[in-house]
Amino acid sequence: MLNSKLCLNETIFTKDKDVKSTRDGFGDGVILAGRENENVVVLTADLEDSIRVSKFKEEFPKRFIEVGIAEQNMAGIAGGLALSGKIPFITSFAVFNPGRNWEQIRLSISYSNTNVKIVGSHAGLSACADGGSAQALEDIALTRVLPNLIVINPLDYFEAIKATVAAAKHKGPVYLRIYREETPVITTKDSPFEIGKAYTLIEGKDITILSTGPITYEALEAAKKLKAKYKISAEVISCSTIKPLDEKTILESVAKTKKVVTLEEHNVMAGFGGAVCELLSEKHPIPVTRIGVEDKFGQSGKYKELKDKYGISSHHIIKKVLDFLKN
Repeated sequence: MLNSKLCLNETIFTKDKDVKSTRDGFGDGVILAGRENENVVVLTADLEDSIRVSKFKEEFPKRFIEVGIAEQNMAGIAGGLALSGKIPFITSFAVFNPGRNWEQIRLSISYSNTNVKIVGSHAGLSACADGGSAQALEDIALTRVLPNLIVINPLDYFEAIKATVAAAKHKGPVYLRIYREETPVITTKDSPFEIGKAYTLIEGKDITILSTGPITYEALEAAKKLKAKYKISAEVISCSTIKPLDEKTILESVAKTKKVVTLEEHNVMAGFGGAVCELLSEKHPIPVTRIGVEDKFGQSGKYKELKDKYGISSHHIIKKVLDFLKN
């Protein structure tokens, strides 16, 4: 049954389900953070409309900095602002931020443990029309390896709002991974969110599906069909915080089901599934299947087509779960 404590959106399994992008959630959330704390500032690299920070600029023009197409410089500026007491959010596409400016993030933000919030938009396959050069399928690996850096991949629009506000309140570096495409709104404005906490969306007993980000909707669809057609009870857990993982929730679930599938819109190499495998290999060794992009670059196409092409849509998840259980 659905966990009522999460106040899940009742439309998620209907044809007229609500859809909104997590980049819109960030845009609304950073305004709330700015209203709560006058030290919040936003920097962007010539992408204010794409990253949804135009409204922040309108409301707080003196707290908005356009650095131009200079992502590496933006990270250094943000480190200095943080050392002077500001709470800077640096924003660009995820292939550039943290992709292009990774070394500056490492030194000026992570190594220095400065209070900077890194926002990478158009993550995963969501820069769908722009092709493989613009699709960030490596950013989880790039960020989770850096000491001091929290890594968050919000589930949906409402969670992106809450994650942005929570990131502003957290003392230290945070990476916030957001998406261009509109995706199903799974939670509500009343659903809880806490950095470092995973949430059970569907309770089950036969297998655990651990998922991160908006692709979790595909896991929910798969779990629904596995139950209806194959009588397989899948427990679906949303792990929006990739670093640190909620070890307690994960270990309690796998102790019950004894089998795990991970799902991510990212390269399966060194991503969320890798983080789960590292945890389980040390604390509860059990069989694991990782579902994600199989060590490839993306390509141009419609978002739905690309999810299907790379094997992360619900019918692929169902097949992989059935094969996993059979073998």
